[in-house]
Amino acid sequence: MRHVFAILALMALPLCVNAQELKAKVTVNTSKIGSTNVDACETMRQKAEEFLNTMQWTQVKYNEVERIDCSFNITINKFSAQDGTYECTMMLNSNRPVWGTAYVTPLYNTRDNHFDFKFDPADQLEYNPDNIDNQLMALLAYYAHLLIGMDMDTFAPMGGTTVLQTAEDIVNKAQNLGYSGWSAFNESNNRFALLNDYMDGSMESMRQLNYIYHRKGLDQLCDSTEQAYTALAESLELLDQARQARAMSTVPQLFTEYKKEELVNIFTANKNTDQKQRAYDILFAINPSQGSSWEKMKK
Repeated sequence: MRHVFAILALMALPLCVNAQELKAKVTVNTSKIGSTNVDACETMRQKAEEFLNTMQWTQVKYNEVERIDCSFNITINKFSAQDGTYECTMMLNSNRPVWGTAYVTPLYNTRDNHFDFKFDPADQLEYNPDNIDNQLMALLAYYAHLLIGMDMDTFAPMGGTTVLQTAEDIVNKAQNLGYSGWSAFNESNNRFALLNDYMDGSMESMRQLNYIYHRKGLDQLCDSTEQAYTALAESLELLDQARQARAMSTVPQLFTEYKKEELVNIFTANKNTDQKQRAYDILFAINPSQGSSWEKMKK
């Protein structure tokens, strides 16, 4: 049903071969620190972007069209000239192309309130999985593996396991760096908690959801509309299972946040009233704060 994608924003992608996994854009907002240390911030931005885009994070060869489009939007809240410490907030946005279309779907979006690190313009970002000794490198390597692993989960059931396990290893080793966000029990939505929940065996339905929703749902929506809607409805049942399996986890709710507009558009266009109603019930139970959005699906 091609009109579903006409509802959504479209985007064309070029083609080449043997590219790295990520196509990352890094921005740095320095408005809160004024003109202080702007040159060093630009150097940090350039090095972070180069690090993300030139590293070969896995053994998989990506075509240009397959690279994961993502943005790291860093806001510097405080800078200490004494020790070169940056206290930041980072907004991460990533997308995945939908097979056979020019449409891209949100892959993973999150906000990291403790994207804090030390940086000197002379620093070189070098990733050594056996020696996680630099906070900025650890942050970027963690998110690189997280995005790649989640992307792989959308193309094969549990397809990103090996890469996500590397992200877990980074989390464990980075706890020795002494920064917030890596440790268990600090917050329900920090780096440790989100990945730990996603990889927990009781939440396997969340990972299965990512495959069925994207590969059997979105990727088939133009060619096999009825079957695709059935798969999309099935994926929401898996989302509900994940919510029930780990009631305190914020992972299911986070999914509804960055997929909200897409979910509303998809199930608004769905003519199956039973699937529409069930989608509403599940999404409202997971994220009642977005009730006005879910109501649109029933019209």
